Amino acid sequence: MSQINMAQQAAEQPLQHLTLNKWFSYSGGVFTPLDYIPNKALGLFSIAFAGDFEEKHIVSIIDFLAMHNQTVTAICQYQPDLGLAPALCFYAQNSDQAINPLVLQEFSNTLDCQLVQVATAPNLYEPGLLVMDMDSTAITIECIDEIARLADVYDEVASVTALAMAGKLDFSESLNQRVAKLAGIEKSLIEELKSALPLMPGIKVLCQILKQHDWYLVIASGGFVPFAERVQELINLDEVHANVLEFKDDKLTGKVLGTIVDAQQKAIILESLQHKLGLEKSQTVAIGDGANDLVMMAKAGLGVAVHGKPKVVEQAQAAICEGSLLQLLYMLAIPLDKEPAL
Repeated sequence: MSQINMAQQAAEQPLQHLTLNKWFSYSGGVFTPLDYIPNKALGLFSIAFAGDFEEKHIVSIIDFLAMHNQTVTAICQYQPDLGLAPALCFYAQNSDQAINPLVLQEFSNTLDCQLVQVATAPNLYEPGLLVMDMDSTAITIECIDEIARLADVYDEVASVTALAMAGKLDFSESLNQRVAKLAGIEKSLIEELKSALPLMPGIKVLCQILKQHDWYLVIASGGFVPFAERVQELINLDEVHANVLEFKDDKLTGKVLGTIVDAQQKAIILESLQHKLGLEKSQTVAIGDGANDLVMMAKAGLGVAVHGKPKVVEQAQAAICEGSLLQLLYMLAIPLDKEPAL
């Protein structure tokens, strides 16, 4: 038996009485099947995932939500993909004030799981748009920092990167400062780095599944075109938007050409594509890890921080704080409109 199947069995056994994709009420230790499906346009959906759940976890989460004036009226156990263990979704019909994601994170750590809240959840089974950051989101590295290693100016560049990602320095200013330090790097070294980009775990399978359901996939990155184009090849993206490095005599000049893809430009890209594709806002998703992703995430129907800094987690609608990006499916495939097919 594969490790995945073993994990699935372990996760499913404690709550076998909760039929997958079916909604139940819960009171006094009794689960009662409901004859309705929650309205995705009303209330909040709290999703607990990446844990081995038992009934005591359900009680703890219901009590925690009640402390924040959220009364759970329906519960569902579901499994969006065989590569994921089942998750639990708690529906609070008359709630519209989400809990701070950092508070959710602190509580979920006590249960050894992750907990997010979404309103007007996107529907995986209808066409949608995913706009993602690249560095430390679609891939595990910050490309500019890796180029800096080649120029032996890593510490100088990485410190500026950290300030920009934390929102303590204007992104465009920080980009120009950092790129200036890279003057003289050989183009061949850029090509070498490009050929070995490490994808974020789960991103490739996530994109394959989204493409199967007619989603449009885009990178909007404050990084650089050569790397974005390589990621596009690796995970079959529809478009990439990133910054253009200037070369002269096959060496970096230390300058960026054209419009810088900063926080505002990322948001413009998302809104432009939403209108171009004729999508409702609720079918747009943005993911990223840095402060320069927050404007884009706020413009999307669902903005998700991915392994983000605390400031980003706090301001995002939801956060994946650890583990595979495939877990984004938990937020896209709540059993509301169409019966999921595994």
